Amino acid sequence: MDAAAIEFAERGIAGARVDRIVSAARSNKAQLYQYFGSKDRLFDAVFESHIAWLVDEVPLDARDLPAYAVALYDNCLKRPAMVRLAAWMRLERNPVGELLPGGRDAEKAALIASAQAAGDVDPSLDPMDVLSMLTAIALSWSPASLQVTASSREQRKTHDRRRAGLARAVGRAFGDSSDS
Repeated sequence: MDAAAIEFAERGIAGARVDRIVSAARSNKAQLYQYFGSKDRLFDAVFESHIAWLVDEVPLDARDLPAYAVALYDNCLKRPAMVRLAAWMRLERNPVGELLPGGRDAEKAALIASAQAAGDVDPSLDPMDVLSMLTAIALSWSPASLQVTASSREQRKTHDRRRAGLARAVGRAFGDSSDS
């Protein structure tokens, strides 16, 4: 799975080669096809397991969306290849609707809905839309960004500046605006 994740993140689904995957994994094609059936099904298994790490590593406290966004930013710095894996899935599969397996988005949307009911998050927004926009903002510097891609090799002050701006933007975007 790790060898496949590296190959898919680097080259996408179409560009990935089973020969390179089995060589890196010290396995063989027959075993791979016996277990997964196809390269596409191998990608599905890799996507589900590795994206679960990216998403589940950061617990959502819907009363503190800025902290969640900053933690997502930091998580993407740790494993930029997983962000590329997600980008390849979207580019090559062109999916619509819920993308994460196992209802992960629904659980987080329910937490956001509870925070909306408590007055911590703007109740005029759909909880799933909040989660989607929040994630997009947090991934602004991801390997899929059009402007700047963050790297763990950058200076700490650069990351601190981004974290502070991210927290401010998220707080302003999703705070309860019913008083405004």
